[in-house]
Amino acid sequence: MKKLKTDLGEKEIYVSVSQCNRCGYCEQVCPTYVLTGKEAYSGRGRNQIVRLMLEGKLADPKAAEDALSTCLLCGACSSACYAHVATADHVLEGRRQLRKPNRIVDFLLAELAFQPRRFRLLLKAANFFRRLGLAKLAAQSGVLRLMGLTVLATAETHVDGAPAFFLEESLAADPELAWPRPGTVNWFYFASCGPNFLLTEVGQATVRNLKRLHGPGAFLRNGCCGLLQYNYGNLEMAQELACRTIVRAEEAPGGPIVGDCSSCVAHLKSFPQMFIDDPVWKPRAEAFAARVRDAIEMYGASGVLRPASGVSASEGTTYHDSCRARNGQGITKQPREAMTAVSGACFSELPEAEWCCGGAGAFSFVHPELSDEVARRKVANIASTQASVVATSSSSCLLQLAWALKKYYPECRVMHLSQFVDQDEKKESRI
Repeated sequence: MKKLKTDLGEKEIYVSVSQCNRCGYCEQVCPTYVLTGKEAYSGRGRNQIVRLMLEGKLADPKAAEDALSTCLLCGACSSACYAHVATADHVLEGRRQLRKPNRIVDFLLAELAFQPRRFRLLLKAANFFRRLGLAKLAAQSGVLRLMGLTVLATAETHVDGAPAFFLEESLAADPELAWPRPGTVNWFYFASCGPNFLLTEVGQATVRNLKRLHGPGAFLRNGCCGLLQYNYGNLEMAQELACRTIVRAEEAPGGPIVGDCSSCVAHLKSFPQMFIDDPVWKPRAEAFAARVRDAIEMYGASGVLRPASGVSASEGTTYHDSCRARNGQGITKQPREAMTAVSGACFSELPEAEWCCGGAGAFSFVHPELSDEVARRKVANIASTQASVVATSSSSCLLQLAWALKKYYPECRVMHLSQFVDQDEKKESRI
């Protein structure tokens, strides 16, 4: 990318990274720096590495690769920075310059983007083998590692669940979500890949909540938003998917576009970033971004939610801020209003709620040891509240916390905020 949209205006990449004055405020909020004490693992250190890369003065590309690949992209450094220096964007730019082709990753990203039907067949086949236990056997036996698929072996130990059907199939079959149709459409549901392909119960809960709290809506029938492609260095593919998403949304004018993975939603809101120098697509991207809402923004109105009469009525509860909700979108108030409205005095504020849990997309698979250290700190804070339920809002947070809680604090379980808000409604529907 040539330019970045920053809090200080549109800046050339080099100008943006040069705005870091190395004050060090970022260091005390950076999980990887706090845990390791390595300067290169801090926001300040990573900014200087990218600056050296842009100046052509970097002596050791391998050292840069280590420093940049271990960034969680949580954005805590930018939130702590008085100038809000866009460190995560700088890290991504550095990664793009260091990026090496990976046949498997590049193939899967291309399939997801341009061959969605074939990708879904491949994923269903993989889920079938997972349900049979064959994938777990391959991971435990070391076969995946011998094949050079260490990341897949780690992922198999972290991820539970292998749905036979995807969320989009049930939503497409729901006549109440059909569009176009006569009548009012107050909202459009955007199915992110996490809820769509893996955490289907999250999307189902979100849609039930939206129907109950905000009236009639529709399923956008969208494709992938392009976040994975963007984060893994393929800007052209990410831009193509962004254009497709924008066009699809323009065909469905009206209410807000609501997603329930905070990472994907933050990316949707940042679409204008990819079209800074494009006079045609920039205004369209800005109009689209203005319509996007995170599901957790839709639950905070006082008086809308009711106290739980279900499983959380007497359980201790707490809330973990997804990095891309808090730092990427500035959402902190609404989810706490929702938690308090539903669980009342049973809700406790989580110490270091703003700290990353170590999920960060595929980070937990690529850097399992460092991710585990970050996760243990998060679980220790959850345990200090004696909560039985912790809610959050990002797919990677849900996967990471489910794995970490099972390992270190099985007395607690994780739920998406949509599932937590939906509990009372589900109980009533069974009566």
